[in-house]
Amino acid sequence: MRRFLVTFAFCASIATVLLLLPHPVTAQATNTKQAWTPTRLPDGQPDIQGYWNPREIGASADDVQDGSDYGDVYIMRQEVQRADVIVDPADGKIPYLPDALAIKQRRFENRHNPIPTMRDPTSSRCLLPGVPRQQYLSNFQIVQTKGYILFLFERQHTYRIVPLDGRSHVGKDIPLWMGDSRGQWEGNTLVIDVTNNSAMTWLDRAGNYHSDALHVVERWTPVSADRIDYRATMTDPKAFSRPWTIAFSFGRNLQKGFELLEEACYEGIELDSDKYAPGYGHVEPVANPADAPR
Repeated sequence: MRRFLVTFAFCASIATVLLLLPHPVTAQATNTKQAWTPTRLPDGQPDIQGYWNPREIGASADDVQDGSDYGDVYIMRQEVQRADVIVDPADGKIPYLPDALAIKQRRFENRHNPIPTMRDPTSSRCLLPGVPRQQYLSNFQIVQTKGYILFLFERQHTYRIVPLDGRSHVGKDIPLWMGDSRGQWEGNTLVIDVTNNSAMTWLDRAGNYHSDALHVVERWTPVSADRIDYRATMTDPKAFSRPWTIAFSFGRNLQKGFELLEEACYEGIELDSDKYAPGYGHVEPVANPADAPR
């Protein structure tokens, strides 16, 4: 009898210890969190209308690869901020082909050239920035109608009209500053295919380059009522050795009564913001037009 009681007590102790140990979470428990489901418009589109701001961009708007906050670095004399939006390749570097890298370097060296045509056409002359650059430059509004999505940007009065009806792209010999966009919904993700991109647009103020063969595929995925995750993959056989991808998010602007402001920036105006940068006016104009940034 005594042996039985000792054995029982020992087993009870082991059972108590086992109950106190952490238990592995079952597959059923890990799947209890449901993916967010957006409301839908009468035509079936997920409703992503409203005002949005780019988030998690930081210095990437000035140099999508290496980073630098233009205002903080050149005007406030603060340290360069790193860029962190390139998620593929893993090293965060644009996979340039040699000739394309040479063009990028010439642009970078002339970024403070006193001749406006030698600098970034967006920041020096208010020319349209192209895709995907426009998406990380300013606030914007999304308006949805049957068969279309409209993007209205605060910066430079820019807009994008994206048909959703499956129509073909315009002819390949028609380059456009904002490219030619065609969209479709894949579940809750808006996929926009952008072709016909002009080689005159820069990816940032630092001169990161693409050619007229640039093909952009954007993926817009609403993950909550107030957040859209954004990915854009760039393919360009004239400039890049492989496709590469950037990723960040947009946050809904919840400010009561918010409206897009009218920016006093129109095509052809010469801006003077670059004049505050060290080195401005001390770069000799290139003698050979073939050496000019493209």
